[in-house]
Amino acid sequence: MERKNNIIIPVTGIVTCVMYFASVAFFLTTGWEAALTVWELMTIVSGPLVLLVMTELCEYVCAPVMWQKMMTAFMSCVCALTGAAHIVNISVTRRLIREGVEVPLFFQIGQWPSLEMAIDYLAWGFFMGLSFLCLSLPVLNRSEGDRYIKIISLICGILCLMGFSGALIINENLWYLAPMGYGVGLLVLCILMIRRGKRWE
Repeated sequence: MERKNNIIIPVTGIVTCVMYFASVAFFLTTGWEAALTVWELMTIVSGPLVLLVMTELCEYVCAPVMWQKMMTAFMSCVCALTGAAHIVNISVTRRLIREGVEVPLFFQIGQWPSLEMAIDYLAWGFFMGLSFLCLSLPVLNRSEGDRYIKIISLICGILCLMGFSGALIINENLWYLAPMGYGVGLLVLCILMIRRGKRWE
């Protein structure tokens, strides 16, 4: 007997993506330091929530256990790296700046080249891209899973990796390909999961 799966996880993914982009827009339109804190906290919280969504997506596309474990490892790197970068920025870098200490630009988030930005790029570009590839590379498994979602995951992974590589070696503006993958792409995947419905035997 089949039943529809709970939609809480894909809905959580949608809410996470919307809130993340809302926090970005809030900061860019106001420039307030409090808005920047909201943005950074939302980034930290997003890591574990995206891991939850990616785990559900692995089951949705019936990814082999090996690929699921690899995805979990890569997403754990995303959570750890982005958490470290933004916690350091909130609790150390920005605090020092408020106290009048001249912190070099290469230690600040939002500047490039910057150590903290490189860590964040590594998280959301490189490791996030690899996580998406773990969903999409078993695309040739015809018997199970949604191949359309696997293909979208492949595109998301390529965008993340292109953004990461572009920011490091070509032009920082190419980084914006990565948010198209992990932000817009993940939003699309969550919507598709809800619309198509997951079936369990």
